[in-house]
Amino acid sequence: MIKKLLPALNLRFLILLLAFSAALSTLVGSFYSIYQVQKEQLTSHTLKSNLAYAQKLASATDNFLKAALQQLEYSAKIIEQLPNDVQLLNKEAIRLNLQTDSFNSVVINIHGVISATSPHLEKIIDKPINSPGALEALKEKRPLISKPYMSAAGNLIVFISQPLFDSKGNYLGYIGGSLYLKEKNILNALLEQHYYEGGSYLYVVSSNKRILYHPEANRIGSLVTNNTVVDAVLNGEKGTSKISNSQNKAMLAGYAPVASSGWGIVAQRPLKATLSSLDILTIEVVKRTIPIALITFVFIGLFAHFIARPLKRLADTANTLNDPVSLEKLKAVKSWYFESEKLKLAMLKGVSILQMQIGQLRHDAQTDPLTGTHNRRSLNRLLEQLISQQTPLAILEIDIDFFKRVNDTFGHDKGDETLKSLTDIIKKLSRKDDIVARIGGEEFVLVLPNENSESAFKIAERLREIVESTKIDTIGYITVSIGIATWPEHGTDIDQVYKCADKALYYAKEHGRNRCVIADVN
Repeated sequence: MIKKLLPALNLRFLILLLAFSAALSTLVGSFYSIYQVQKEQLTSHTLKSNLAYAQKLASATDNFLKAALQQLEYSAKIIEQLPNDVQLLNKEAIRLNLQTDSFNSVVINIHGVISATSPHLEKIIDKPINSPGALEALKEKRPLISKPYMSAAGNLIVFISQPLFDSKGNYLGYIGGSLYLKEKNILNALLEQHYYEGGSYLYVVSSNKRILYHPEANRIGSLVTNNTVVDAVLNGEKGTSKISNSQNKAMLAGYAPVASSGWGIVAQRPLKATLSSLDILTIEVVKRTIPIALITFVFIGLFAHFIARPLKRLADTANTLNDPVSLEKLKAVKSWYFESEKLKLAMLKGVSILQMQIGQLRHDAQTDPLTGTHNRRSLNRLLEQLISQQTPLAILEIDIDFFKRVNDTFGHDKGDETLKSLTDIIKKLSRKDDIVARIGGEEFVLVLPNENSESAFKIAERLREIVESTKIDTIGYITVSIGIATWPEHGTDIDQVYKCADKALYYAKEHGRNRCVIADVN
């Protein structure tokens, strides 16, 4: 696969790839940087807008609650003058309820029992009421805004109350107004003015983390948990935050507390909706950039072609430097710029040297440097040729016995001389078509074309006897062990024949050395 791809990686392609990569990375980097900057600006603007809106609504809600307390305080002063005038109490309750939409209902408690209500509820007149808001008002004896609770009538309410005192400062009771959180009132109307398009919305939470207002009515009254924004705003903090809502959507939230009640207002908008306009803008910019980019790449392609053409011709000629006509081909290349001309001259100068060295390199690549015999690579190539020609052959694997002892006793230099001496003996014994190779430290191979096991054994024995009787300077006498295998008798491929010869050589070593062994036929 890699070889198939390599021809495509010419200079022109690389120039185009480099130019395209540089342009594309610059373009993408620019788009990414611009997108990130715009994203941060949009996000920051939305967070600030939501904070400003939350503060505005918190202020408006606070003003509404203060106004409601002022209304109750005004009525309380009237009632405190004639607390036992039932007609006055009823009139004041009705006026307070109907004059504005501040309250969904009004109740007046004198001496622990209900004295007047609006709307009028006869069944609770002159009876005590034990709702959380009423009990808290009786206990605290001060202006209060209760936490949300469920009334006896099944309404989720917030109770706002003002204490009543006589002229001597004795506590008489309270006048209070209820806000039904799931019904229409001024507070709901105030909060519903928020802009809800694109998934943005606001909600209000009480000091005990219950939702007082939410655009989804079924959420009103539910408890909010594990929400850092709610925790912060109920601690009296104001600010902005990136959060995930109950549906795991990324939101940009601004929050502010309502000072008089301990409530918190949270205004938030989906991050996706905030960035939708930026995504559209980015797509438009990309569309308008593509034509200019394409024109630029066409010009780059033309320049790349003219730059690469002389170098390509030089490269093509370099593939045939061993060709006698390569000098003429090099001279014909038109190099129109400095670098290609210098490269052409350098190639012309090197061709003659290279052609001289090619022959030597080929010889070195196929020859064992110490003994001058074939090496393993050359041996394998020659064996493949013989087998492809269906020429029977015998392999003699020859190994010097106790060669390590020679190196340890006389040194590696004498060991090398021993290897050369053995090589000379093998070469003198071998015929014209025989192949002599050194394939390991002290291991040689003699290939005998057109020989069978019996004839090869005779040659091996003759070689073994000659080696045994030949004295080497300083070293003295050495012996060899020889394993013999033939093709195709011992295997259908050369690796099998090698393994058989190895086994025969191993057997010779294990059974006394200085002997020749023919491999068994499987």
